[in-house]
Amino acid sequence: MVTLLETCQIQPPPAGDASDQLTVPLTFLDMRWIHFHPIRCLLFYDYPCSKECFLETLVPKLKHSLSVALKHYLPLAGNMVYPLNTDEKPVLRYVAGDSVSLTIAESNNDFDELISNHARDADQFYDYVPELPPVKLDESNYQTIPVIALRLTLFLNRGICVGFAYHHGIGDWSSIVGFIRAWASISKFGDSSLPIFDRSVIKYPNGIDTIFWNVRREIPLKSWPFPLPTNRVRATFILHQADIKKLKDLILDKKPGLVQVSSFVAAVSYVWTCLVKSGEELIDNDVLEHFIFTIDLRAHIDPLVPENYFGNCLGYGVAKIEHKRLVGEEGFVIAAEAIAEDIKNRANNKDQVLKAAENWMSTDTKKKSIGIRALGVSGSPKFDLASADFGWGRAKKQEILSIDGEKYSMSLCKSIDSDGGLEVGLSLPRERMEAFAAIFADEL
Repeated sequence: MVTLLETCQIQPPPAGDASDQLTVPLTFLDMRWIHFHPIRCLLFYDYPCSKECFLETLVPKLKHSLSVALKHYLPLAGNMVYPLNTDEKPVLRYVAGDSVSLTIAESNNDFDELISNHARDADQFYDYVPELPPVKLDESNYQTIPVIALRLTLFLNRGICVGFAYHHGIGDWSSIVGFIRAWASISKFGDSSLPIFDRSVIKYPNGIDTIFWNVRREIPLKSWPFPLPTNRVRATFILHQADIKKLKDLILDKKPGLVQVSSFVAAVSYVWTCLVKSGEELIDNDVLEHFIFTIDLRAHIDPLVPENYFGNCLGYGVAKIEHKRLVGEEGFVIAAEAIAEDIKNRANNKDQVLKAAENWMSTDTKKKSIGIRALGVSGSPKFDLASADFGWGRAKKQEILSIDGEKYSMSLCKSIDSDGGLEVGLSLPRERMEAFAAIFADEL
């Protein structure tokens, strides 16, 4: 049902000078993600198009605009270079001739089924996202790996899917959304804003990069194949603006003095409690449930980091609640209070957000995280990926496939069809999804 039409390599336009090569060091904030699975994402655009128009007009235009975008994002055209048995630290390196893999495909599958919200087989979505090339070992005792791959798929006379996979070590969601939007902007308008790769804009304690690298260097890079079969279904749940207001009002009615009661807090607290309640396994009442989320540090550290900084600039937040309290009658409000308090005390406190960061990679910290019951979150409504407009309007659907590779994780983005609302994506075994859907609808 999916036909591969072309595989090509897209290079930045040659500069003919010293800018034909670039090396960008990885900071400790990047090194945290070196061994994390690739982030895989799909954007579906409702854009009726013939095969002739697609291949003869759109694809050449997209190849050209991608090449121009890579001129400004040179490290994405290069490789992560990971040294073995040496004191050197990993870097992103581009040299003239490096390129990004782009595949072109055509699908006869049901576009409307793929962009719907109800539970659908998760495996089918991997037809539209590329695999990152495997890790290579070169003769000089370095491992190298391309850091991003892209795929364009035509649904004849119905729509287009833009799929991409990238290595988390190169940058966070803000960075990648910036690149995809730049590509789209160049395709539509011919220009875009420029990223900053200068690592000196982040001020942190001397030596912390070495601390992180001494932990990470013990683990060789590995390739990450698709997690197939997933034995899961994917579904999207909409929280409309009125739903979010209802949830916020409930929180503030019970906790009138609570601050930081954002749409994010209301949404993730609700999903977390519904998901925990949907489990059939017997859990000790005193077991801790964790909600773990990332914090974009650009506006939360001193000095401030420019919004267009490209790289990882993430801290983390965590809420911990006993299972019995989370599934109880007041579980939702308790969850919201715990998350809001962590945001206030950690994320919005410049003295706390990176406090003791040198211990994040410690053996004790890693041991404490093994086997915990946790829900994570991917994506962010703050960085609106679906607004990337290649000339086809706003994306009709966004899917983050990476959550298939984690035990429990949710995706979160702005609602595409509900103004002021949020979309929650989940990937679960079918029975668990049905149980969650029933609780989500009933308690709302």
